Amino acid sequence: MRRIGRKSITFRLTLLFASASTTVLLLLGLLIGSLVERHFEELDMELLGGKLELLRHTLKKVRSDQELEALPGQLQDSMVGHPGLVVIVLKPGGQTLYSTEGAKLPEELLAGVREKPLRPMLWTDPENHRYRGISAEVPTSIEGVTPVVVAVSTDLSHHEHFMHSFQTALWTVMGLAALLTGFLGWVAARQGLAPLRDISRSAAGITANRLDQRLPLASIPVELAEVAETLNKMLARLEESFRRLSDFSSNIAHELRTPVSNLLTQTQVTLSKTRTLDKYQDVLASNAEEFERLSRMIADMLFLAKSDNNLIVPHREKVDLVVEVSSLFDFYEALVEEKGVSLTYSGKGTVFGDRLMLRRAVNNLLSNAVRHTPEGGRIAVRVDDSDVSTVVLSVQNTGETIAPEHLPRLFDRFYRAHASRQRFGEGAGLGLAITRSIAHAHGGEALAHSEGGFTTFEIRLPV
Repeated sequence: MRRIGRKSITFRLTLLFASASTTVLLLLGLLIGSLVERHFEELDMELLGGKLELLRHTLKKVRSDQELEALPGQLQDSMVGHPGLVVIVLKPGGQTLYSTEGAKLPEELLAGVREKPLRPMLWTDPENHRYRGISAEVPTSIEGVTPVVVAVSTDLSHHEHFMHSFQTALWTVMGLAALLTGFLGWVAARQGLAPLRDISRSAAGITANRLDQRLPLASIPVELAEVAETLNKMLARLEESFRRLSDFSSNIAHELRTPVSNLLTQTQVTLSKTRTLDKYQDVLASNAEEFERLSRMIADMLFLAKSDNNLIVPHREKVDLVVEVSSLFDFYEALVEEKGVSLTYSGKGTVFGDRLMLRRAVNNLLSNAVRHTPEGGRIAVRVDDSDVSTVVLSVQNTGETIAPEHLPRLFDRFYRAHASRQRFGEGAGLGLAITRSIAHAHGGEALAHSEGGFTTFEIRLPV
């Protein structure tokens, strides 16, 4: 269910696209309106300037007062065909020489002719009509007579009517264009996000039983390929984790089933009839051995659980690895003598770490080597500190070569590469996993190599 108030990406992209296009269209509309206004102003000034130049030319031909008095007739003829044009000509004394019918120009236009000649002026008359006009002093050819004042203006009503119609049509088109671009943005966002919906549908079909499925990268756009690849890597990790968990559950059930079955069977047989005291003691001693094995397995699993949650904190002290190996050899020499296995060590190396943990890790490697070395084989332990930053402790034994595909999983819990490495004796399948956890707790790593009849386990620890 979609949460209330949460906006979808499609909505956000549509809103962004519509806002951006509306802003562009708004700016475009304002620019067009401004350009049209300026164009009309230029047309008005061209008209007014042309009429003023015509009057200037006409007045320049006036050479006497009689010609000046006859001038209004000529000017009236020149105004034919120019509706909305207003002209006023003032004599040098300020009397009106000529004025178009109904002409009413502001005093500011006539009075400021000397300070600001030819500067356009806008005003509105009492009937709410707007005008634009200019004024100038125009000389005549009459000697000794000061120039006359000429003012020309034009009615802007026609322009305003056109601009009103133009702006109405313009903003209507702009509004429809904004709605259209918003709709197209929604369509584009829906189409652009279609691969995300495909990823969602594909991911919804992946369950715990179908973790082997992956998202198809070929049909996904480049922008989402990294996301899909990351999801595929996550699915691969989940598949591996589920597989390990499944294997671990099966293995632990197998490991616990044998001792529990032994305990149950032996107890039932013992209770089936009355036994002697010695017999009861033998049964209890046998049960105690099984309980000890279960206790060790549980303790190992708890140790690994702490390691998985980074709860193992080593007590740091200076540890000579050769000394620890030598002390462990004293224990294993008696065991290898029965199988005719040679046991040697060499090298030197000192690290700072938890002595008991490191001793346990080395003991696990030696125990593993002793169990899987055939009679007459060899076990060689080497400590190498040639690298200034790392000390390598390796345990190498002869025996059957382990296939490369098994090597990365040898440190998994309860994992066995083949039948020859099945559990017997004290082994529970957790020793190598504990060794790796101890190495990781010390900032190191555990590795395995096997080729040519030699299997080598290494612990790499920082100095």
